[in-house]
Amino acid sequence: MNKMIKRMQDPTPKFFKTLCKIGVALVTASAVVAESHAALPPVFTHIAGYLTVTGTVLSAVSQSAVLNERK
Repeated sequence: MNKMIKRMQDPTPKFFKTLCKIGVALVTASAVVAESHAALPPVFTHIAGYLTVTGTVLSAVSQSAVLNERK
């Protein structure tokens, strides 16, 4: 378990930081659609659910990538 905590605290490469930001944007967009008070077709709420899962997984996986610098 300590190894996982150490890994999560190591620096993250720039590419994976960008992926994490994209994941957060997907979750935010899905929350806006899900909480919309407008009458939307059911397909939009289904897509919002998929975006929530995709964005959450994308952010979590990109957080676990570490920068491997050789010293």
